Amino acid sequence: MKTIISTPEAPAAIGPYSQAVESGGLIFISGQLPVDPATGNMEAADTALQTSAVIRNIEAILKSRALTLENVIKTTVFMTDLGEFQKMNEVYARFFAKNPPARATVEVKALPKSALVEIEAVAAR
Repeated sequence: MKTIISTPEAPAAIGPYSQAVESGGLIFISGQLPVDPATGNMEAADTALQTSAVIRNIEAILKSRALTLENVIKTTVFMTDLGEFQKMNEVYARFFAKNPPARATVEVKALPKSALVEIEAVAAR
């Protein structure tokens, strides 16, 4: 059994997928881009700003289920340039300062909408 999660406080899905799905007490959040849900515009081409925007979108999805970033147990960070890892990591550390989740970070050739950063997450109730 699964529950589809959708909130206008995060960017709408741009393809045949859900913002997130809840099943068995776990919330699987699809990869989030640095898109402003109000305007549909992407954050400036800066790794730090994009990382912040992405995590704010994850927060919005969690909030729609009465959860916070403290419920996140695993993330996967996709970046187009691991040379920018430190910038991403500094912002990420501010959001996940206490008891951070498990994480993998991988470099990819390209991301949708030419984003620099995309993050998917798994949270637990």
